[in-house]
Amino acid sequence: MEPLRLHPDRYFDPDPTVRRIARELYEEMRTFPLVCPHGHVDPAILATNEPFPEPTSLIIKPDHYIFRLLYSQGIPLEALGIPRRDGQPVETDPRKIWQIFAEHYYLFAGTPTGAWLDYEFAEVFEVPYKLDGESAQYVYDHILERLQSPEYRPRALFERFNIEILTTTDAATDTLEHHQAIRASGWPGRVAPCFRPDAVFKIARPDWHEHLQLLEQRCGFSIRSYEDFIRALENRRAFFKEMGAFATDHAVLVPRTHRLAPEQAEALFQKALRGEATEADQADFEAHLLMEMARMSLEDGLVMQIHAGAFYNHNTYIYERFGPDKGGDIPVQAEFTYNLRELLVTYGNDPRLTVIVFTLDESTYSRELAPLAGHYPALKIGPAWWFHDSIEGIMRYREWITETASIYNTAGFNDDTRAFCSIPARHDLARRIDANYLARLVARHIIDMSDARRMARAMAYDLVRKTYRIDQFIPAAA
Repeated sequence: MEPLRLHPDRYFDPDPTVRRIARELYEEMRTFPLVCPHGHVDPAILATNEPFPEPTSLIIKPDHYIFRLLYSQGIPLEALGIPRRDGQPVETDPRKIWQIFAEHYYLFAGTPTGAWLDYEFAEVFEVPYKLDGESAQYVYDHILERLQSPEYRPRALFERFNIEILTTTDAATDTLEHHQAIRASGWPGRVAPCFRPDAVFKIARPDWHEHLQLLEQRCGFSIRSYEDFIRALENRRAFFKEMGAFATDHAVLVPRTHRLAPEQAEALFQKALRGEATEADQADFEAHLLMEMARMSLEDGLVMQIHAGAFYNHNTYIYERFGPDKGGDIPVQAEFTYNLRELLVTYGNDPRLTVIVFTLDESTYSRELAPLAGHYPALKIGPAWWFHDSIEGIMRYREWITETASIYNTAGFNDDTRAFCSIPARHDLARRIDANYLARLVARHIIDMSDARRMARAMAYDLVRKTYRIDQFIPAAA
């Protein structure tokens, strides 16, 4: 079996001058706590603090980065143990699933997923050998043994990873029972919810009435008018904020913003109640509600996140059989200059508001987002997202945005992961790429080392705390 070794200068430039500077900057960046303001880790694992069951359930099943690539090579999701909606049988032997994964691990070479997994194996689980078909069962047993020890319980790993705060993503109708359990346990780890009302915004979907009924149950009153609906959203935002939330999140295909007249909003809502809303109606309703979310954020202080430009569940075959979040979300072309104009003209000049925009369309970085964020006080640019939170993607993000917007109109880094044990790996990669980017600027005498050190701390730690207003909740690290 081939030894697994991570090179200490991985991802750094081969030029010795740049590499030396990058190494120096990274050594400072790596000491900062991990601030995780956006992600999808299940809070139940930290509420119960039960041992992780085994490697397959921990590493493969929650991570669509893994099984989407395996599926692209013709491996059925059933063979990977992904549950079907219709209850039809799938593979249940975790060792068989792990063997398939290991035999195809070569597929991840050169991808960010491969980089994250190598870090996870080497640094988190101290696996001595590279994963392949030959080493598969040895690596499985090695990780399984680690998972059975107290040092690998979720809360122990949270502390070992040096996570300062971890944010989950929660539906507007969520009870936040796991967050309440974490708070009641007395454990000092900070886990915050994030208010995501997408399901109650999508009035043309067949299940919208189910989500609306849940919203009524959570609020304790009937929602029969648009005014009731807005009151319910404000009610839930207040509850989330009371539970420690500092942000909202909104996933939209098109980041269009437009305020409807009150009678228009009411007419659309009544149409939805009758089950007659169309996709065009939903688009108008969502554009209006983004305006409402900005208004509410200005009032309650919650940071507003907009994730735009993802065609969710593109593969109907997979969605119908396995449900959402199975690797079938595909980027589309985005436009922000016109679509965000009404929101920015109305609210974007007020520095009390923070709107963070994420995109999968890299062509908008220098053409639209950097000029917009470099002008409007309320707008910040979220980090490279999904397919672009990678070695080259993060570098493109920095190169195409910094000259126009500067790093100080970006929102720092977030890991955006469901795979809990990948969190430190993702931060490590981002910090290394950022260190290398700054080292290039120093080597070309665009900035000096004092500038670079200040910027390195900002990229790794200060920007995310400032943008998400975490300073209001937790004292900064020295």
